[in-house]
Amino acid sequence: MRGSRRLAVVAITLLGTSAVASPAPYTPGDDQLVLERLPSRPGDPIQRELKALRLAHAGRPGDAALALRLARRYYDLATSDGDPRYIGYAEAVLRSWQDPGTAPAEVLIVRAQLAQYRHEFARALQLLDRALQVAPGDPEALAWRAAVRMVRAEYTLARADCSELATVASELLATGCAAFVDATTGRTRQAYERLRSALGRHPDARATLKLWVQTLLADMAYRVGDPAAAESHYRAALALNLTDQYLIAAFAEFLLDRDRPGEAAALLRPWERSDVLLLLLARAERALGAAAADRHAKTLEARFADAARRGERLHVQDEARFRLEFRGDAQGALALAQENWSLQKEPRDAQMLLEAALAARAPAAARPALDWLAQSGFEDPRLAALASALARLPR
Repeated sequence: MRGSRRLAVVAITLLGTSAVASPAPYTPGDDQLVLERLPSRPGDPIQRELKALRLAHAGRPGDAALALRLARRYYDLATSDGDPRYIGYAEAVLRSWQDPGTAPAEVLIVRAQLAQYRHEFARALQLLDRALQVAPGDPEALAWRAAVRMVRAEYTLARADCSELATVASELLATGCAAFVDATTGRTRQAYERLRSALGRHPDARATLKLWVQTLLADMAYRVGDPAAAESHYRAALALNLTDQYLIAAFAEFLLDRDRPGEAAALLRPWERSDVLLLLLARAERALGAAAADRHAKTLEARFADAARRGERLHVQDEARFRLEFRGDAQGALALAQENWSLQKEPRDAQMLLEAALAARAPAAARPALDWLAQSGFEDPRLAALASALARLPR
C-alpha cells in the first residue's frame, strides 16, 4: 500500500517520530495467545521496546495514552517495514475506544491512520472530521485529512486543509503540504522552487520532515526533467538513515527507470518481506537476468493469492503490475488496474491504468485516467507518452 504515503508522512512528523475493504482483524479472546512470532534478533531494540509497551498496556488496558503509544508504534512499523499484520495489532490495542462519539481526538486520528492503510478512505475521513470537531485546528488531523483527500483526487479540499495547516504548523510543513497539491495540479516547477527554498530556510527541521520534503522534491525534479537533481534529493533523504518503505520504493523505481537495475537490486535485497519492495526487486532481477527473479515472482504470486483468500486488497496496483510484467496477462492486469482506480486516484494509479489499457489495446478503458490527467493538469512526460500512444490505437 502506497496510497497516501507521500503526504501521510506529514502527519507522522507532527509526532516526532483495493476496492473491497479488508475484514476486521482477528482479535483473540486470550491476550496470552501467540498468533505468530515475527522475526527478531537477540537484543533487537525495537522488539525490546514493543515488549515493554505490551507489558505496560496489559497492566493498564484502560490507559488511552499508553494504548496510543503502542498503536502508533505498530503503525510506524507497518509503514516502514511493509508488514500489514502490525495494523491488526494496532486496531486490537484500540478496541476499547470504538465509539467515535466518545473517543478522544488522538484515538480518532490513529484509527483514521489505520483505516487509510486498509484503503478505507471514506471511513478515515469520517474519523478525521470527528477528530476536528473534538479538537478544531488539530494539525495532525488536518495533515492526515489532506493526505486522504489527495488519494481521492479531492484537490480543492486538500488545498483548504493545507491552508488551515499553515496557521497551526511550521512553515516547512505547510509549504510542503501546499507544494504537494500544486505539483499534482499543473504547477510542478513553481512548487519545486518554493519547497526547495523553504527547506533551505529550515536546516534544523526534524529528520522525518526533511525525509518527506526531499522525497517530494526528488519526484518533482524528475518530472520536470532534472534527473541529477532528483537523485541528489533521494540520496539526501537516504542519508538521514530513517527506515521508510516509500522512499526505498521511490528511489528504486527511479533507478529502474534510469536503466540501473543493479543498483536497484542492491537497495532492495534487505526488504523481501514487503510485497511492494519484493515486486521491485523481482523487476530489477529480471532486468539483470538473475535466476532469483523467477523465485521471487512465485513468492509474490503466492502472497497475492493468500491475500485474496483473506479478502484483503491492499496491493491491487502492485498485483496489476505483476500480472502485466511477469505473467503477460494484459486483460487481468487491466481488470486489477480498474479495480484499483475505483478506490484511489494518485499518479501511479493512473499510470498503471494507462499501461494496462495500452497493453490490452483497450483505449476506452483508460478514459477515467485520461480524464484525470486532463482535469488535474498533472505534469509527467511518461504519462503524456502513454496518453499519446493510447490515442493512436484504433477505436
